[in-house]
This record gives sequence, C-alpha cells and structure tokens, in this order.
Amino acid sequence: MLGMKQLFWKQRPPGKVIAGWFVAIFAAMPVHAVEVQFNKVVDGVYAFIGETGARSESNEGLNANLGLVVTTDGAVLIDSGATFQGARQIHEAIRRVTNQPVKWVINTGGQDHRWLGNGYFLSQGAEVLAHAAGQADMVSRGGDHVAGLRQVLGVKVDGTDPTFPSQWIQGKDVTLTLGGVTFQFKHRGGAHTPGDMLVWLPQQRVVFSGDVVYVDRMLGVLPISNTKHWLETFAEMERLAPVHIVPGHGRVSNLGKARVETRDYLTALRAHMRKAVDEGAGISTAIKSFDSKPFMHLLNAAELMPGNGSRTYLEVERE
Repeated sequence: MLGMKQLFWKQRPPGKVIAGWFVAIFAAMPVHAVEVQFNKVVDGVYAFIGETGARSESNEGLNANLGLVVTTDGAVLIDSGATFQGARQIHEAIRRVTNQPVKWVINTGGQDHRWLGNGYFLSQGAEVLAHAAGQADMVSRGGDHVAGLRQVLGVKVDGTDPTFPSQWIQGKDVTLTLGGVTFQFKHRGGAHTPGDMLVWLPQQRVVFSGDVVYVDRMLGVLPISNTKHWLETFAEMERLAPVHIVPGHGRVSNLGKARVETRDYLTALRAHMRKAVDEGAGISTAIKSFDSKPFMHLLNAAELMPGNGSRTYLEVERE
C-alpha cells in the first residue's frame, strides 16, 4: 500500500466513537427488518442493492447501495450505512462473504446512508476514508441527518452519532492499493453532495459511483448539490469506460443506462434552466415548461422534478 501519510491529513473523529458498552443495549433492541446481502459483481467485488423508495422503518434508512471489495490483506466496504445498528448488520453480511477483517471503509459522499455507520466500523478498528471536500457538509448536516432518521426509525437510531472519517482524501485523483487491488478515488467538485467521488477499480473495470449515478429512480438535486460539477464527474466516469457501474441507487448498471437516466436528465435540466435564465423567464415558468416526459418512468419523478428544477434554476442563475 502507498504511504498514507503522503496522501492524507489525519484527524481523529470529532464525533463519538461508540464503544463496547452499547452491546448490552443493542441485545434488547427490536429485530431488524432489512436484510443486507452482498451479491457478486465480478470476482472479489460485491454489491448490496438497497430499496429505491424513500427511507422507511422497514428498510432502516438503507435505501441506497453499498459495495464490498475483498483483497488478500483485508476487506474494503464502500459506504457504512445509515445507523450504528445497521452497520452491525452490514458487518454480519460481510462475514458471510469473507473472513477478512474490514480494513477500510470509504464514504463516497455526505448523505446519511453513506457515513452514519462510521462509528461502528471505527470501533472495530477500520480506517474510514472520505474526500476532504465533504467535511464541512458532514459537520453541518450530520445532526440533522440523525434527527430526521429518528423520526422514521425511532429506537433503531439509538447509538448513532455523526462520526467523521479518520482519513480525509486530498486532491482530484488519489491511488491506493490493498492486497494487490488498486483503488482510485476521483473527485471533480462534488455532485449530489460536495464530497461525492468515484471509487474506480481499474483492474476489475468496476466503478462505485455513489450518488453520481442514479438509475431506476429519479435523482435528487439538493440545495448543496452542484449540477455542473455533477456532469463533470460523470464525464470523468465516461472516460474510465467501466464495464460495471454500481450506482448510488438502482441496479448494477452500465454506461448506456447511466447516461439515459442520470446524465441526459441533468444535461436537459441545465440547458432548459440556462435558456430560461438568459431569456428572463421566472422560476415558476421555467419549471412548468421543462419537458419531463422522457424521465417520468423513473421512480419518484413526479415528486422530485419540481424541486430539482427550482434548485437547478437558482444554481444556473448564480453562475
């Protein structure tokens, strides 16, 4: 492995690292409903495909995909899940695939299900990596994430604290190796959240896109999203020419499907809102006049389309 001190600056997590005294508490918790199972993508690379609907008590907030890479020197988990208790289930699912310890956990972005399981894995001795561009977002929204999940999940959130990565990745392109497997981290200014980055496995030609790619369901443009950088990140993924894409949401995919359901939508939305701003059209008119028909087959499209339009309009207006 390359010398990590040369690639990162290190920070111990300002959030609490949960210790063993939670074990007794969790033993009395209700039985979980979600079943975490990692399925093979290619040799040594696995994915859990979460539900594409909203966060719910039944899916325990894990309405997103996770990844697992098994090397001869340890396992690497892509995203740690939405809660401390859920992270324990994820770890159990990993043990059903491999006896290798979890050496690294990689947070691909700043949404709750990407990183709120960090505390558990840090307590198990793993290093947790994320891009430094996402630090402010995690600090700012971590408490709100937990509070929002509490409303949906109740006691299943117990033990969950916003626990930050132990290693912050710096720069646009960083390469590390573990057990002979090469991991390349590519950040192009964020996407759905400021810290969104690609995790590229060049030997296997698999990319874990995090929330850079949504398929089967409509993507969400947040107030902290940047659709311009989002498309730049997508273009970098196209340059890599992956054979398999494990998206942030939806089934394991390929470039063709990802282009249609993520890139083409963002491109059309930005072009429409740019034209509206340039012509002096108001935000309401711009939203109503957007041709959404090519994308209405995606789950949650009707609910998410207006907000995506308004936030993209405001972003383009600021450019």
